[in-house]
Amino acid sequence: MKYAVLFPGQGSQAVGMLSALAAAHPVVGQTFDEAGAALGWNLRELVSSGPDSELNKTAKTQPALLAAGVAAWRVLQASGLPPPSALAGHSLGEYAALVAAGSLDFADALKLVELRGQLMQGAVPSGEGGMVALVGLDDASVEKLCASYTGGGVLEPVNYNAPGQVVVAGSTAALAWLEAHAKGAGARLTVRLPVSVPSHCSLMQPAAIQLAGRLTQVPFNSPAIPILHNLDASVHPSPVSIRNALREQLYKPVRWSQTIQKLATGGVTLFLECGPGRVLAGLNKRILEKGGPASLSLEDPAALEQARALIQGTKA
Repeated sequence: MKYAVLFPGQGSQAVGMLSALAAAHPVVGQTFDEAGAALGWNLRELVSSGPDSELNKTAKTQPALLAAGVAAWRVLQASGLPPPSALAGHSLGEYAALVAAGSLDFADALKLVELRGQLMQGAVPSGEGGMVALVGLDDASVEKLCASYTGGGVLEPVNYNAPGQVVVAGSTAALAWLEAHAKGAGARLTVRLPVSVPSHCSLMQPAAIQLAGRLTQVPFNSPAIPILHNLDASVHPSPVSIRNALREQLYKPVRWSQTIQKLATGGVTLFLECGPGRVLAGLNKRILEKGGPASLSLEDPAALEQARALIQGTKA
């Protein structure tokens, strides 16, 4: 069985995340401790005890989620299963995929994503940008709606998460206009996301320029496992192309639906979500046809045994 591992991004974090997995696998806590030592602050304490307000700060969220993704990956590695056919990470999750593939050192990745979060937060003053999820419109309709906005500021589709579910980022006034006009254009629902950073839109270009300078100072290897990148749902095998993909990822859309469809078309029959929550498994239900590839979240210790049974063709 061909399987792919997926790493979630920002929005999947929660105080106490991976606690059940940590109770069964000490490597989870050890990974959080290793991350904290690399960063110089107590990441394990933040993850286990919060508070939410601190964990949800972008510069803390990003390394915490990276560490959680790597911790779950290490549990999978220790399971004795063969390596996956491919990896992918949603936005921030791409860094965990690079660590898993041996392309990026864990400590370097932690410091990169901490800086990434700081740069993103600093690119737009607090309260002047955000993100809104639209449900019930296809991609082309969302693009047409955003293009029809004639006011000031930025309004751009940025996360193509699943058919009928697209996230738009931009300036606060532009997002208010979107919320007022989306249902008239056919949207069933608009959801203002609890973030202050308008990720993956052109407002992040200053942050991308600054991040690019740091990326050139960090060593990258060619991935040992193919990674489909958010930028274009394609593999970028060389260090130069990886750096470019990570830079452009900051201000260009996440093409997640396309990524999952490409993996399924390529023969993947099982997706394993390495990290907290089940966001990506939920999106897969919307992206993939009924009866298609299964999706399991490894935050649940029992899911590892289910995965083993499916991959090895035995009974769970």
